[in-house]
Amino acid sequence: MGIISNDVRSGTKPDRNLALELVRVTESAALAASRWVGRGDKLAADGAAVDAMRLLLDTVPMDGVVVIGEGEKDEAPMLYNGEKIGDGSPPVVDIAVDPLEGTTLTARGFGGALAVIALSERGTMFDPGPCVYMEKMASSSEFSDLLSFDEPIGDLIRKIGERKGGGPEDVTLTVLDRARHDGVVAEIREAGATIRFITDGDVQAALLAVSEDTGIDLLWGIGGTPEGVLAAAAIKCLGGEIIGRLWPRDDGERQAAIDAGYDLDKTLTSTDLISGDDVFFAATGVTDGDLLDGVRRSKGFATTESLIMRSRSGTVRKIGARHDRAKLREVTGGLYG
Repeated sequence: MGIISNDVRSGTKPDRNLALELVRVTESAALAASRWVGRGDKLAADGAAVDAMRLLLDTVPMDGVVVIGEGEKDEAPMLYNGEKIGDGSPPVVDIAVDPLEGTTLTARGFGGALAVIALSERGTMFDPGPCVYMEKMASSSEFSDLLSFDEPIGDLIRKIGERKGGGPEDVTLTVLDRARHDGVVAEIREAGATIRFITDGDVQAALLAVSEDTGIDLLWGIGGTPEGVLAAAAIKCLGGEIIGRLWPRDDGERQAAIDAGYDLDKTLTSTDLISGDDVFFAATGVTDGDLLDGVRRSKGFATTESLIMRSRSGTVRKIGARHDRAKLREVTGGLYG
């Protein structure tokens, strides 16, 4: 792979495509969560994904710490923020995980649920602290220079339409279907753009917004800050841009963020969210979606479809796998298969 710097040889930076190893982790989480599709129990689905992901992560050769995880240690027994992950060998990395992005989607049997993980060099991943939500925009490289929170969204829509050689009616946005968005939704409709609402899953929505030939020009919405960091990791690999602005839910959270030194007026770019140059991302479909097929079972086997990416090489792979369910049950102690 060419000349490797002294820093890389010493193990301070990733020097191999860990995404090829991480895909086993997301596959395991997806397989475990898929048992709960449509069964109405999102906590059980999430718990199964967490257990399976944690089991596989200790087999990955890395010295990792969870920056974006399932919550603080007293809230999450596994994959909690600050937990050490991997076998302890180099490279030294930050980790963001969402073992099941779309717990409600899974519980209700809807499409678009994913198991997701991202890595970057130690100290390069944004820690949102007390801020659970952020306002986000994401779009492809064609429109990334237009993204801004400082102008009405109707003006942004008109600019995108003009760049496409048309008007606002040629612009399609993805927006989380939430009451907090009603005011901006009215502005989007007034501008004349098309809205594609989603109930959950804004990591997938961000990836669709930055990818070509998906029919989505822009993601806008106030959603999870952890999902924003995960999306930024993928976008560092794919291209395009995501911007975010922290959105405290109440006065207490706002004061906690200010006390911790966060600038609530700052527009965060993908480089603010993931400052490293060597980023790895892996996602596996749990239920069928626009990005990936979900887990499918046949007699004795299960199939998965995954997306794996690395920013330094710019390599993007879509991988299909067939899993022997009996052997998986044997090696995982019945955890999944």
